[in-house]
Amino acid sequence: MKKVMVTLSSMLVVIGAYAQGTVNFNNHVTGSGIDAPIYLATVGGTKAAGTDYLAQLYAGPSDSTLAAIGAAVPLRTGAAAGYVTTTDAPRTIGTVAPGADAKVQIRAWAVASGATYEAAAAANGLVGQSAIITVKTGGAGSPPGLPADLIGLTGFAITGAVVPEPSILALGALGGLVFLLRRRK
Repeated sequence: MKKVMVTLSSMLVVIGAYAQGTVNFNNHVTGSGIDAPIYLATVGGTKAAGTDYLAQLYAGPSDSTLAAIGAAVPLRTGAAAGYVTTTDAPRTIGTVAPGADAKVQIRAWAVASGATYEAAAAANGLVGQSAIITVKTGGAGSPPGLPADLIGLTGFAITGAVVPEPSILALGALGGLVFLLRRRK
Protein backbone atom coordinates (compact mmCIF):
# COMPACT_ATOMS: atom_id res chain seq x y z
CA MET A 1 0.00 0.00 0.00
CA LYS A 2 2.88 2.34 0.82
CA LYS A 3 4.40 1.85 -2.67
CA VAL A 4 1.06 2.63 -4.31
CA MET A 5 0.71 5.86 -2.32
CA VAL A 6 4.28 6.94 -3.17
CA THR A 7 3.69 6.16 -6.87
CA LEU A 8 0.40 8.09 -6.94
CA SER A 9 1.97 11.06 -5.16
CA SER A 10 4.85 11.10 -7.63
CA MET A 11 2.44 11.00 -10.57
CA LEU A 12 0.44 13.93 -9.17
CA VAL A 13 3.61 16.01 -8.83
CA VAL A 14 4.63 15.24 -12.42
CA ILE A 15 1.14 15.98 -13.76
CA GLY A 16 0.99 19.21 -11.73
CA ALA A 17 4.31 20.34 -13.18
CA TYR A 18 2.91 20.03 -16.70
CA ALA A 19 -0.48 21.58 -15.88
CA GLN A 20 0.71 25.17 -16.08
CA GLY A 21 0.31 27.73 -18.84
CA THR A 22 3.31 29.45 -20.39
CA VAL A 23 3.91 32.91 -21.87
CA ASN A 24 6.93 34.67 -23.33
CA PHE A 25 8.05 37.56 -21.14
CA ASN A 26 8.79 40.15 -23.80
CA ASN A 27 7.62 43.59 -24.82
CA HIS A 28 9.07 43.58 -28.34
CA VAL A 29 8.84 40.83 -30.95
CA THR A 30 9.75 41.74 -34.51
CA GLY A 31 6.97 40.92 -36.96
CA SER A 32 4.39 40.06 -34.30
CA GLY A 33 2.98 43.49 -33.64
CA ILE A 34 4.35 43.55 -30.09
CA ASP A 35 6.19 46.83 -29.61
CA ALA A 36 5.47 48.13 -26.10
CA PRO A 37 8.48 50.05 -24.77
CA ILE A 38 8.78 51.31 -21.22
CA TYR A 39 9.26 55.09 -21.05
CA LEU A 40 10.29 57.60 -18.40
CA ALA A 41 7.71 60.20 -17.35
CA THR A 42 5.54 60.15 -20.51
CA VAL A 43 4.69 57.61 -23.19
CA GLY A 44 6.54 58.55 -26.37
CA GLY A 45 9.33 60.35 -24.52
CA THR A 46 12.67 59.00 -23.33
CA LYS A 47 12.84 55.23 -22.95
CA ALA A 48 13.96 53.74 -19.63
CA ALA A 49 17.29 51.96 -20.00
CA GLY A 50 19.85 49.91 -18.15
CA THR A 51 20.19 48.31 -14.76
CA ASP A 52 18.77 51.38 -12.99
CA TYR A 53 15.32 50.06 -14.00
CA LEU A 54 13.75 46.64 -13.54
CA ALA A 55 10.66 45.05 -15.07
CA GLN A 56 8.74 42.02 -13.88
CA LEU A 57 5.93 39.92 -15.29
CA TYR A 58 2.76 39.61 -13.22
CA ALA A 59 0.06 37.09 -14.13
CA GLY A 60 -2.86 35.10 -12.79
CA PRO A 61 -6.31 33.76 -13.64
CA SER A 62 -7.98 37.13 -12.91
CA ASP A 63 -7.16 40.83 -12.52
CA SER A 64 -7.29 40.53 -8.74
CA THR A 65 -4.94 37.53 -8.52
CA LEU A 66 -1.89 38.88 -10.34
CA ALA A 67 1.37 37.64 -8.82
CA ALA A 68 5.02 38.04 -9.76
CA ILE A 69 6.13 35.35 -12.21
CA GLY A 70 9.87 34.71 -12.22
CA ALA A 71 12.61 37.20 -11.46
CA ALA A 72 12.69 40.89 -12.32
CA VAL A 73 14.96 41.79 -15.23
CA PRO A 74 16.87 44.96 -16.20
CA LEU A 75 15.95 47.00 -19.23
CA ARG A 76 18.12 47.01 -22.33
CA THR A 77 20.25 49.95 -23.45
CA GLY A 78 21.09 51.77 -26.67
CA ALA A 79 18.78 51.17 -29.62
CA ALA A 80 16.96 48.50 -27.57
CA ALA A 81 16.26 50.83 -24.62
CA GLY A 82 12.79 50.44 -23.14
CA TYR A 83 12.66 46.70 -23.74
CA VAL A 84 13.16 43.88 -21.26
CA THR A 85 16.26 41.72 -21.22
CA THR A 86 15.12 38.13 -20.98
CA THR A 87 17.25 35.07 -21.26
CA ASP A 88 14.44 33.01 -19.77
CA ALA A 89 11.59 34.49 -21.83
CA PRO A 90 9.16 31.57 -21.44
CA ARG A 91 7.56 31.97 -18.03
CA THR A 92 5.31 29.41 -16.37
CA ILE A 93 2.12 30.64 -14.70
CA GLY A 94 1.44 28.07 -12.01
CA THR A 95 -2.13 29.22 -11.39
CA VAL A 96 -3.31 29.00 -15.02
CA ALA A 97 -3.79 25.78 -16.99
CA PRO A 98 -2.18 25.35 -20.42
CA GLY A 99 -4.37 26.79 -23.15
CA ALA A 100 -6.45 28.78 -20.64
CA ASP A 101 -6.80 32.55 -20.49
CA ALA A 102 -4.38 34.39 -18.20
CA LYS A 103 -4.42 38.02 -17.13
CA VAL A 104 -0.93 39.47 -17.68
CA GLN A 105 0.77 42.75 -16.83
CA ILE A 106 4.33 44.09 -16.87
CA ARG A 107 5.37 46.30 -13.96
CA ALA A 108 8.56 48.39 -13.93
CA TRP A 109 10.33 50.60 -11.43
CA ALA A 110 13.50 52.52 -10.68
CA VAL A 111 15.86 50.44 -8.56
CA ALA A 112 16.67 53.56 -6.50
CA SER A 113 12.99 53.61 -5.42
CA GLY A 114 13.00 50.04 -4.04
CA ALA A 115 14.22 46.49 -4.54
CA THR A 116 10.78 45.32 -5.69
CA TYR A 117 7.84 46.94 -7.44
CA GLU A 118 5.80 46.77 -4.25
CA ALA A 119 8.57 48.44 -2.21
CA ALA A 120 9.02 51.19 -4.80
CA ALA A 121 5.26 51.84 -4.94
CA ALA A 122 5.00 51.91 -1.12
CA ALA A 123 7.82 54.48 -1.04
CA ASN A 124 5.99 56.63 -3.63
CA GLY A 125 8.95 56.03 -5.93
CA LEU A 126 9.22 55.81 -9.69
CA VAL A 127 6.91 53.00 -10.86
CA GLY A 128 4.78 52.12 -13.86
CA GLN A 129 2.63 49.30 -15.15
CA SER A 130 1.12 48.19 -18.41
CA ALA A 131 -2.58 47.69 -18.91
CA ILE A 132 -3.72 44.20 -17.94
CA ILE A 133 -4.20 42.06 -21.04
CA THR A 134 -5.73 38.63 -21.56
CA VAL A 135 -3.52 35.99 -23.18
CA LYS A 136 -4.31 32.38 -24.05
CA THR A 137 -1.38 30.50 -22.53
CA GLY A 138 0.78 27.97 -24.30
CA GLY A 139 1.72 24.53 -23.09
CA ALA A 140 -1.49 22.74 -24.13
CA GLY A 141 -1.56 19.64 -26.29
CA SER A 142 0.83 16.81 -26.95
CA PRO A 143 3.54 17.81 -27.56
CA PRO A 144 2.95 20.98 -25.52
CA GLY A 145 2.30 24.13 -27.58
CA LEU A 146 4.69 27.06 -27.69
CA PRO A 147 4.50 29.76 -25.01
CA ALA A 148 2.14 32.61 -25.91
CA ASP A 149 3.41 36.06 -26.86
CA LEU A 150 1.94 39.09 -25.11
CA ILE A 151 -0.23 40.20 -28.05
CA GLY A 152 -2.07 43.41 -27.19
CA LEU A 153 0.57 44.76 -24.81
CA THR A 154 1.03 48.53 -25.04
CA GLY A 155 3.83 50.79 -23.89
CA PHE A 156 3.66 52.62 -20.57
CA ALA A 157 5.66 55.11 -18.53
CA ILE A 158 7.50 54.95 -15.23
CA THR A 159 6.36 58.02 -13.32
CA GLY A 160 6.68 59.57 -9.87
CA ALA A 161 4.32 59.34 -6.97
CA VAL A 162 0.64 59.74 -7.67
CA VAL A 163 -0.46 63.25 -6.70
CA PRO A 164 -4.02 63.53 -5.38
CA GLU A 165 -6.46 65.56 -7.45
CA PRO A 166 -7.31 69.04 -6.15
CA SER A 167 -10.88 67.94 -5.37
CA ILE A 168 -9.53 65.25 -3.03
CA LEU A 169 -7.33 67.81 -1.28
CA ALA A 170 -10.27 70.21 -0.95
CA LEU A 171 -12.44 67.47 0.52
CA GLY A 172 -9.70 66.63 3.03
CA ALA A 173 -9.35 70.30 4.02
CA LEU A 174 -13.14 70.59 4.43
CA GLY A 175 -13.17 67.51 6.64
CA GLY A 176 -10.38 68.98 8.79
CA LEU A 177 -12.30 72.26 9.13
CA VAL A 178 -15.48 70.43 10.21
CA PHE A 179 -13.44 68.49 12.76
CA LEU A 180 -11.98 71.73 14.21
CA LEU A 181 -15.40 73.41 14.35
CA ARG A 182 -16.99 70.45 16.14
CA ARG A 183 -14.14 70.39 18.60
CA ARG A 184 -14.76 74.03 19.60
CA LYS A 185 -18.39 73.36 20.57
